Amino acid sequence: MELLRIDCLGKELRLEGSLAGWQQLFWDNQLVSVKEASADNQGLRNHEFELSRQDPNNQTVHKIPLTLEVDLIWQPFSLNYRLLSEDTVLSEGSRDAKDIERQTPVVPVKAQQKLSLVGLASLGFKLLKSAKVIKVVLAGASVAAYSWLFSFQFALALIACLVFHEYGHIRAMKYFGMKTKGIYLIPFMGGLALSDEKINTRWQDVVISIMGPTFGLLMSIASLVAYWLTDNPLFAGLAAFNALLNLFNLLPILPLDGGHILKSISFSMNSLMGLIACVAGAAIGVFISYSLGLALLGFLLLIGSLEIVFEWKTRHQSHLLPLDRYGQIFSAIWYLLTVGALVTIIWYLAGSGDDMLGLPLKILQS
Repeated sequence: MELLRIDCLGKELRLEGSLAGWQQLFWDNQLVSVKEASADNQGLRNHEFELSRQDPNNQTVHKIPLTLEVDLIWQPFSLNYRLLSEDTVLSEGSRDAKDIERQTPVVPVKAQQKLSLVGLASLGFKLLKSAKVIKVVLAGASVAAYSWLFSFQFALALIACLVFHEYGHIRAMKYFGMKTKGIYLIPFMGGLALSDEKINTRWQDVVISIMGPTFGLLMSIASLVAYWLTDNPLFAGLAAFNALLNLFNLLPILPLDGGHILKSISFSMNSLMGLIACVAGAAIGVFISYSLGLALLGFLLLIGSLEIVFEWKTRHQSHLLPLDRYGQIFSAIWYLLTVGALVTIIWYLAGSGDDMLGLPLKILQS
């Protein structure tokens, strides 16, 4: 990931590094210094290098010795630097996680290519995003699809829930200053909130991912309150099925929101104890799911958690700044509370005795 970008003798000096411990220093896009990966991945590093500068008067080439002192701490992230020419300080300063969030890397981040229906659909929508009519066509197809399954009125209400969920993602993107491309509804699959800009930190990934289900939870709570006030079963059905959709979105399976959240938390744990904690948490979640009779939820939770554990070794190759300890704990609590609240709504409405309201719970128990 890009750690630092400053001016040096009229040209750009850029430092890149990773959790694995390696650092590479570029001046005018030319590699001038390298620190190899090591177990000691933080602390003070001195990049010593020479730059050539030509005297415009007599065409003499001067060798200028330079040193970039970098004091780096990963969690919580902080970077202090000094650029020196012999004993003269040319530049100095510091950076924190907020600076990493706001930066636009010089070298574009290559998106990891995964073959999936959602990924292919996202690519197709990006190709067609200039044609705004595609949003209307997809919205109409979604209304028709859900009307065929339920009723026209319920389909419209469900579409509103999906849009509100995706709006949560949009609000989070805008909070981080990202440009958004709007919301696309996909029949039988939900929706997508698109942005052309890349994220720089795990915290951004967590917040953008979890804000959709959080907005979805608020919609289910509002529908439940409306049901209590009006006794209209439409609101009860909306609360139950919207909770089910958002709960599935929180499964730790990529590219679902839950996959991004759990991956960001577990990949920020830079120790064996972190991996053990992640495995233990997943095991407890599976045990609770099966104890409550939620067989499908437990099975998908197990599969998704194993996928994240298998990819844990690749965390050092990520360009994303990891969560600090506070961020890991806060994200995990936010995730668990959201999951628990959604399951509670489904369980509560299933106890009403209505077969339709009990369907989401039966799906989880299948």
